[in-house]
Amino acid sequence: MSLLVISGLSGAGKSMASNTLEDVGYSCIDNLPPELLLSVSRVSDVDRLAVIIDGRSREKYDTLLKQLETLKQEGVDYHLLFLDCDRDVLLGRYKYTRRPHPLQSEELPSLQEAIDYEILFSNEVKEKADTVIDTSHLKPGQFRKILTDTFVGEDYNGMTVKIISFGYKNGIPADADLLYDVRCLPNPFYVDELKSLSGNDQPVYDYVFSFGQAQEVLRMISEFVTYTLPLYVEEGKKELVVGIGCTSGHHRSVAFANALNEKLSSQKQRTVVLHRDIDKAF
Repeated sequence: MSLLVISGLSGAGKSMASNTLEDVGYSCIDNLPPELLLSVSRVSDVDRLAVIIDGRSREKYDTLLKQLETLKQEGVDYHLLFLDCDRDVLLGRYKYTRRPHPLQSEELPSLQEAIDYEILFSNEVKEKADTVIDTSHLKPGQFRKILTDTFVGEDYNGMTVKIISFGYKNGIPADADLLYDVRCLPNPFYVDELKSLSGNDQPVYDYVFSFGQAQEVLRMISEFVTYTLPLYVEEGKKELVVGIGCTSGHHRSVAFANALNEKLSSQKQRTVVLHRDIDKAF
């Protein structure tokens, strides 16, 4: 059985993750008390099981950590996914839905205090996660695609390289392990017939890589990532997030993300590609 344990911040997308994985063949248990994790891991008649554990308190997270350690000691293979989100984005989501945060209480009367407290005590679980997905800037469709690309089709004992194109004007991806800045290269934005297109369009792709320096930068990036991947695997890392940024996230970074994906895919490396800012305004 493949066991996927999902935890993370309240409001970061655990319910959507459960619904998405259920749609593609997982058996899902939502809001499982962490003390039951070991018992659930012994279920024998389920091929793919996802359990969502909502910490709700420091004590629950402590119990989860102890249960995960017990799973390791008993040789149970599992994958820990942590759903993260920027504090200000969480504030906006709760204000939009007008739902109270589950940690709001007499001790934590304000929404901001509850969110800050949860971020603080969930850090240890986040640090132990095999995969962290930051949902701050993801549309629902993008989030669902990352989940299905990452967890559908094979088990989780290999390395997944997540390649994110982004615009520096919209902020750096919080979950990036490696960052590459391609703003030093000629910008298609200043070519009239290319401005309204994106790096997904062949004319933009061809323009970006018509320059020798762009080809050389791509070569160096792909060689570095390829060389270091086995080293990350040896260290037990199961996901490497590579961020490639340009000014707005429409042209150069998209072309580079696609090109790097082609190179890694040709080496039979499992990849996920996300063009984070391609639909945002210039």
